[in-house]
Amino acid sequence: MGIYRVAFIGHRIFYELRACEEILDDFLPTILRQYPFVEFYVGRNGDFDIFIASYIKHLQKVYGDDNNTLNLVLPYYIKDMEYYEKYYDQIILPIPDRTHVKAAITKRNEWMVDQCDLLIAYVENHTGGAFQTVKYASRQNKPILNLATMIKK
Repeated sequence: MGIYRVAFIGHRIFYELRACEEILDDFLPTILRQYPFVEFYVGRNGDFDIFIASYIKHLQKVYGDDNNTLNLVLPYYIKDMEYYEKYYDQIILPIPDRTHVKAAITKRNEWMVDQCDLLIAYVENHTGGAFQTVKYASRQNKPILNLATMIKK
């Protein structure tokens, strides 16, 4: 067993913090114990991404960060990069500079799916970039855990 990679994708607007946290509390510590090294891939394009980054930082405090990394995957270079370099373990810019800005986020999301062993999503709408990314992951036969479908309302 080598590196296990988990990518996260979700809606820009996100309200189910506590419910998602409870589900992740039951799931992610098991992954950290099961695999010798785990790479977490997150974006920075909305509420879900910010929630997940904060949640992974919490996991690292509780379980340590010697067998995992929190990786920020950006579609293009952004200002205040120094701030993000302090917060994340690594910043990855996988998309060529010549990619149009509007296409870069989609290409970044596809790159994360291509790299991951598991996609954890929060997708309840059947439109938008997060939904398209889940569809792409499904076509790639990637395991998908959609937190939105697991929440009891």
